[in-house]
Amino acid sequence: MAPLETTDKVRILFVCLGNICRSPAAQGVMQRLIDECGLTEDFELDSAGLYGGHAGEMPDNRMRIHARRRGLELTHRSRKVSESDFDDFDIIVAMDDSNFDGLRRLAPTPDDEKKIVRMADFFTLHPWMDCVPDPYYEGAEGFEKALDLIEDGCRTLLERIRKEGKWLE
Repeated sequence: MAPLETTDKVRILFVCLGNICRSPAAQGVMQRLIDECGLTEDFELDSAGLYGGHAGEMPDNRMRIHARRRGLELTHRSRKVSESDFDDFDIIVAMDDSNFDGLRRLAPTPDDEKKIVRMADFFTLHPWMDCVPDPYYEGAEGFEKALDLIEDGCRTLLERIRKEGKWLE
């Protein structure tokens, strides 16, 4: 596949509730995908949460274990979404409808609101799913399912960006 036709980086923020399970996993999955494609210099990735109670913490140990089994090391430190994120990122990916609605309430302008998308909008292998369910109160199956969905969504998101060039020009 051809490289992106832009000199600017595509900046993506992944968001879930606490920024300790789904969004750092999405950041890790997407980073691996772009690295494998040789596009590391074309992207800037981060993740954040709508709830700031875990600020500064590493991802949940259970998510780190399941991610490690897939070859991912999640080292992100949790942080809360800030208004400046709407200036700093081109695409803001919400893991579920509650995150999507919370982000829309935080968006300073209608143009900023247009940056927010649902991860489920990019599912191709799991079209019946409407979100990445929060695995925090689940067992191992919940973490594996979340990673399956995240991998599906990130793959499709990256394909769309590569096909269309820079997002939201």
